[in-house]
Amino acid sequence: MADASISRKILMRKFRALGYSGPYSGGRHQFMVKGEKKIHIPNPHKNKSIHITLLKEILRQAGISNDEWDSI
Repeated sequence: MADASISRKILMRKFRALGYSGPYSGGRHQFMVKGEKKIHIPNPHKNKSIHITLLKEILRQAGISNDEWDSI
């Protein structure tokens, strides 16, 4: 996790590699699902990148370690 941001496309690709399906349309945000776990995917913005602090929060909520994320 050395980079300061990650693209939305790469974020979704990595979550699919971890067994998540989606993204699906939700209320304000799209989401991805794996069993009972549901993670919200940030909306695409002008630069379409997700800051590292938001990525860390998403990973924390999903219960994914930094090592697990970096190994994908």
